[in-house]
Amino acid sequence: MIKTNAARLLDAAGIHYELIPYAYTEEDLSAQHVAAELGEDIDQVFKTLVLRGDRTGCFVCVIPGDFEVDLKVAARISGNKSCEMLHLRELLPTTGYIRGGCSPVGMKRPFPTYIHESALLYDYIYISAGQRGLQFKIAPQDLIDYTGAEIYPV
Repeated sequence: MIKTNAARLLDAAGIHYELIPYAYTEEDLSAQHVAAELGEDIDQVFKTLVLRGDRTGCFVCVIPGDFEVDLKVAARISGNKSCEMLHLRELLPTTGYIRGGCSPVGMKRPFPTYIHESALLYDYIYISAGQRGLQFKIAPQDLIDYTGAEIYPV
């Protein structure tokens, strides 16, 4: 298995994780599909969403796989009046990642990151390892510490 840049960054920081491969198709890049492939509860599979605020610019929300981002909450927690999802065509040039392979670890530049509070309910969660078909199994506190993320409630 080839290590992603995100994995090399965690290695350099001494963060423990496991790389977990899974089968994917272009037609279904959903977190529900990832959870089914991993045989894990959807509540432990988190997705990484990149948003743009009207005041602060880009920021990242890491939320459970079966959640939808609440734009009003996202704006409030990030210090914005409003926000929107980053357009798909902007994802790669902004983050270095493509849809279905976006990780909160190793973006082209660090963005403020907000992780849903439910992550702390688990010993480990799954997040993208920076490419489609590969997940990190990582302790949520390690992810929070590495990314400098803030925890946010619903």
